[in-house]
Amino acid sequence: MNCLVIEKDDLRHNIQKIKELAEKSGKDDNGNPVRIIAVVKANGYGLGLVEYTKFLIDQGISFFAVATVEEAVTLRKAGIKEDILMLSSTAIEEDVKTLIQNNIIITIGSKADVEIANQIGKEQNKKIRAHIKIDTGFGRYGFVYNKREEMIEALKAITHIKIEGTFSHFSISFFDDSYTKKQFQRFIDVIEVLKMNEIPTGMLHICNSSAFLKFPNMHLNAVRIGSAFLGRLSFQNSIGLKKIAYLESKVVEIKELEKGFNIGYSNTYKTPKKMKIAVIPCGYMNGVNVKNDKDMFRMIDKLRYLVNDIKLFFKKQSMKVTINGNDYKILGRIGTYHVVCDITGKNIKIGDKAIFSVNAQFVDSSIRREYR
Repeated sequence: MNCLVIEKDDLRHNIQKIKELAEKSGKDDNGNPVRIIAVVKANGYGLGLVEYTKFLIDQGISFFAVATVEEAVTLRKAGIKEDILMLSSTAIEEDVKTLIQNNIIITIGSKADVEIANQIGKEQNKKIRAHIKIDTGFGRYGFVYNKREEMIEALKAITHIKIEGTFSHFSISFFDDSYTKKQFQRFIDVIEVLKMNEIPTGMLHICNSSAFLKFPNMHLNAVRIGSAFLGRLSFQNSIGLKKIAYLESKVVEIKELEKGFNIGYSNTYKTPKKMKIAVIPCGYMNGVNVKNDKDMFRMIDKLRYLVNDIKLFFKKQSMKVTINGNDYKILGRIGTYHVVCDITGKNIKIGDKAIFSVNAQFVDSSIRREYR
């Protein structure tokens, strides 16, 4: 019954806007246009990994990035032949072999990464395609920017690795311009050190969606775009991107409740008068009222919806669901898989279409995706 609807025209609009902005930023030092790397991690940001990737290919995108070995293999099994970069580095031999077997560009960000890639490359008598990851202040994967001697020593030991790019990742580009500029300068300084030591750097990329929109001077050779394609940003949308997905369901039950009747868990809502209500089988597990924390792209905790409900209660604000084109107030706490809304005095029928504004990333992967 429930499905996540992706509006193709709006998605095409966003892709075109982003391509235009990339073109406006000019060409890199080699005279090449800035390349777009589409990040399709987390089930294609909720749009369906394979179908979303194929849609992007149809729109002229030819370079992709993923976060897990499983995502990379899934794309190859689906017949995707375009370049795919594994954003996370790993020295787990089994994983590296799987990536190489599937012609995935690996990331190296430590001495151990270099050693295992060299070993496998030697065994297979081939050069392993790779990007270098620099940790400029994120504290996760990559060579630490100020441990240059360790970095140079590890990279000088390369024998069976072909460096095709070098990148880093911003931690707070949606909010803190000062720290973002500091990270960028650290990255540029490391690139200069690599060049001085005759270590190839290849394609340079550091911008995520937020930085791509805010800092055109940081585009370098390529940019990594994820959430911007969905039109969901953690700051003001200045280029007219559209939100491209919504959750569609149906009214499954209608009934009347007397004044003072409880609705939902914890008895946070009681009917102030006799009311007519509709039940819709969508809840926070379907992404209803679940939000990401700024640009972190992870669900902090499904239970955060409780805090949101309390805030809404005290602010006298209300959550809405759209039925047959009109908005209706959601009553009480949002459940795991259900919500209740007020349809008093309205001619709503069982089976009528109900629509929720949701972030596709938080819609359970078991929910059908439909491109329209």
